[in-house]
Amino acid sequence: MIMPKTRRTYCPNCKKHTVHKIKVVKKKKRGELSSGQRRFRRKLAGYGGYPRPKPSGEKPTRKHDLRFVCTECKKAQTKKGFRVKKLEFREVHA
Repeated sequence: MIMPKTRRTYCPNCKKHTVHKIKVVKKKKRGELSSGQRRFRRKLAGYGGYPRPKPSGEKPTRKHDLRFVCTECKKAQTKKGFRVKKLEFREVHA
């Protein structure tokens, strides 16, 4: 998918529509101390095998984590990520 490098969108910090630069951020590793992960590790412990059906391989695409950085106040906003095989940024001449 081809996306523009910049987009004019709402900035909650400036409280107006401004130009935002779009950048992709790498996903962090899941936190081992989160309550869901602790519960899962506790369920895995001991004898009895895997508690649910084994995950059947990787997904064909990955969800991209996009950050929109305001050019005026330099604050970044996170929008909902989406699944796409390949994400490419290009300069759009309008």
